[in-house]
Amino acid sequence: MDERQFEKAVARMIQGDKTGLKEIYENYVGYIYRIVYEVLQNKENAEDVTSEFFIRLWDKAEQFRPGGGHRGYLAVMARNMAIDFIRKHRREELTALMQDLGAGSEEEGRDAGIYQRNAGFSTDKGAVEEEVLGNMTVSKALETLKPAERQIVSLKVLGELTFKEIAASMNIPMGTVTWKYQSAMKKLRRCGYE
Repeated sequence: MDERQFEKAVARMIQGDKTGLKEIYENYVGYIYRIVYEVLQNKENAEDVTSEFFIRLWDKAEQFRPGGGHRGYLAVMARNMAIDFIRKHRREELTALMQDLGAGSEEEGRDAGIYQRNAGFSTDKGAVEEEVLGNMTVSKALETLKPAERQIVSLKVLGELTFKEIAASMNIPMGTVTWKYQSAMKKLRRCGYE
């Protein structure tokens, strides 16, 4: 599908014609899946995000600007959705862990203790408090970073993305990404963090 065909398909989508979406889907489902899978490294999650991608493409068709290269537009959108998926699920895992740590009933507390021991966490309340305080100071240390540095560190550490993937998703050169990451890590080391 060339640029002109893609633009016509999007124009049909904006008018509510689903044949435009079908045409884009048939031409790009494999392309989008490969991009998403590259970030997520999980078949089921990649399939889910790929399906969601085409729903979002339909919903946001009017935001497409012709002449900018549709393959790049699709790639950035797919990568961003995959990164958002990782962020959302990391938050859900952290929330579940915090609920396990603060379990209310005695039975829940016992189950959480078993989970913590198996996961390598201490059940000692002092150790938990120390870990929470440590995380608060990490947050303060992260606040010393510029927004772009914080985003790169987040994508690298939490998102487990490569510098190449980060450069593509942020639309900046890979050299800039590595330089900003190294700069951010120096600042964090000065705050006492590795």
